[in-house]
Amino acid sequence: MSSSDSVSLSTSSSESIEFGRSRGRHVEEESTTSGGMVGGIPMETVREVREDPPEELAESNWLAKGDYGWVATDVRSQSSLFRWSRLLNSWLNCTPVIAKGVSGGIVSLERVNAIDRICHGQERATEKFFYMYMCHFSQLHVRLPLDDFTMGVLRALNIAPTQLHPNSWAYMQAFCVLCQSVYLQPSPYAFLYFYDTRPRQPTTWLSLISHPSINRLVAFSQSFKHFKDGYFKVVVKEESKSHFLNTDGSKKFPFSWTGTPSRYKDIGTDELSAGDKEVVETLMKFTDKLPTKGLIRVYNSVHPIIDIEGICLLLRLC
Repeated sequence: MSSSDSVSLSTSSSESIEFGRSRGRHVEEESTTSGGMVGGIPMETVREVREDPPEELAESNWLAKGDYGWVATDVRSQSSLFRWSRLLNSWLNCTPVIAKGVSGGIVSLERVNAIDRICHGQERATEKFFYMYMCHFSQLHVRLPLDDFTMGVLRALNIAPTQLHPNSWAYMQAFCVLCQSVYLQPSPYAFLYFYDTRPRQPTTWLSLISHPSINRLVAFSQSFKHFKDGYFKVVVKEESKSHFLNTDGSKKFPFSWTGTPSRYKDIGTDELSAGDKEVVETLMKFTDKLPTKGLIRVYNSVHPIIDIEGICLLLRLC
């Protein structure tokens, strides 16, 4: 791995930024007095014209990986704009990825090469890794390491993080805040009680389909039409593997795309544990649906506890 492949993590608390696309083979920027924008991506101040490393340019001639015919064509044909290490570096300098109080050394965030695709597995990899989208962090305020609830949902659905459509990630993020506002522990099966899944073949992004009569979250209004080319590698470091692996070495959630996502439909309360029933019954008392986007904003709040208490008062359940 070249030195340009690995990037350092930033602890910046900058607000989320929606990025455009950039597919140029060279990214150049002249000397400026402040950071500029390249293809919609905020870049560091550059005081000289720089070219991409030769080894990154040479990857265009590599042969594509095979044996992924079980994946939909639009998934396996989508390259990443983060094949360029400088773009990934610049984006990380303005978007927090690691949770507060957690060492940035738990993972290494790395660019993908020219033939990597979001659905690819761990073939010939010397370290365990999974992919994430930039919108997970910039718009949905996901942070690493993933919490037990999130990993539990991915495990129950038998899918990798990038296999779940971002709009459905929004439901997960909002559900956590909603449960916290009424002092409940979010659980994967209580969450899935409100949704169905309909896996398709060939395999593509999985979406959660809400039950209008019982779901207590308004559909996320943010458009994620252009999320598909914004992925990069999250490499698990040996000294911090307990965040992502069980004691027996098995993964806490699928790291790679699977061809067999779980199908959920009309889960009955009799299938839930006592703790899950409590969560469901409490949330079912809500008379009005809550805005998913508004709940997600709590993650980026300066005073999240105050905001959560405000939600609690709004629900008149305190």
